[in-house]
Amino acid sequence: MADQDIEQAVSSALDEAPPRNFRETVDLAINLRDLDLDDPSNRVDTGVVLPEGTGQETSIVVFAEGETALRAEDAADDVLDGDDLEELGDDDEAKDLADETDFFIAEQNMMQDIGRFLGTVLGPRGKMPEPLDPDDDVVEVVNRMKNTVQLRSRDRRTFHTRVGAEDMDAENIADNIDVILRRLHAELEKGPLNIDSVFVKTTMGPAVEVA
Repeated sequence: MADQDIEQAVSSALDEAPPRNFRETVDLAINLRDLDLDDPSNRVDTGVVLPEGTGQETSIVVFAEGETALRAEDAADDVLDGDDLEELGDDDEAKDLADETDFFIAEQNMMQDIGRFLGTVLGPRGKMPEPLDPDDDVVEVVNRMKNTVQLRSRDRRTFHTRVGAEDMDAENIADNIDVILRRLHAELEKGPLNIDSVFVKTTMGPAVEVA
């Protein structure tokens, strides 16, 4: 159960958002402080599974072969094998795939080739695949990733992440925010002291500070 202050901020952001002719996402803006972000070890780069889901479609591509590929077909948006990987290379098709896909998952034994053929495309975008161990259930991993958002500050003090959609309950969005803030508090060097401020807003709506 999220803090009442978080839920109140979400409710205000939803109420103050002017009507739009499209379904808006709800985003969180996080401002960091007292961190040397020129040092990569201080940057935020972690995936968080949202308990109430992202409220949006999440595009997932799996690199796999054999039985794993067959199991992934119904769960993922696309399944690519070794031959597909070689054909992608570093051309525009690979860049389009990287930009259109939220997360990649790959069997462990394909990771080296993915690094060789797609590393220069996926690496800078922070989209290298989640490795799939032989004992992992690919369907479970895909379903978990569908509810995952990536927190990534890079070298910027302010970064954003999706926490829901405007037609979700404020309480559910607040629960998602609570999980994200707890993760940041656990991972940042000084915990809550490294967070300057947090704001929630719809895509086009005004920002409301989360207490």
